[in-house]
Amino acid sequence: MNKRQFLSSAAVLSAAAAPAFGAGPVRHANCAPAPVVLTISGAIGRHNRGALDPAFDQLLAKHQVKFSEAYGVDLSLLAGMTAVTITPTIEYDSRQHSFSGPLLTDVLDHVGASNAGGTQILLHAVDGYAVMTTLDKVRAYRFIVATQMDGKPLPLGGVGPLWAIFDADHIPELSAKPLKDRFELSPWGLYHLQVIAA
Repeated sequence: MNKRQFLSSAAVLSAAAAPAFGAGPVRHANCAPAPVVLTISGAIGRHNRGALDPAFDQLLAKHQVKFSEAYGVDLSLLAGMTAVTITPTIEYDSRQHSFSGPLLTDVLDHVGASNAGGTQILLHAVDGYAVMTTLDKVRAYRFIVATQMDGKPLPLGGVGPLWAIFDADHIPELSAKPLKDRFELSPWGLYHLQVIAA
């Protein structure tokens, strides 16, 4: 499966992109105290940072992400949420592995995302892979934001530090598919979520 490729379709990215406002970044006093590992933008009710800064937010800018406000999530925030453990068989070695982290729905609730089932979620990975899904699908598949695999932190430069993943072995519509086709909605190296109101 050739899923790890740059998404060049302007339709997905431009449909999801919200214009950035103002000439410079707006600073918020309540920004994450540690390095941000996940930026969430779009239709959310809580913010702790201002607009995308093209000079500072190089990767986001290269992936054509735009926002006027966002929420920066650090690892300590994720670690403070209730962790869920799943054991899917993954495509890279055809073996079961243990993944743990909070439910993606809990992370979205924390930032005040819409709870309408048709809400769209655009997930961006550090290598440019981007995929769109809905909140209904996120709930049905019980996506987690995995921070650990087999009891070890997911490393940057590997498949981390975050992986949006689900237990495809226990989802009938996915378990019947070949391994290489089960995880198209599951980007490793997750670093940005955009929430688009239904």
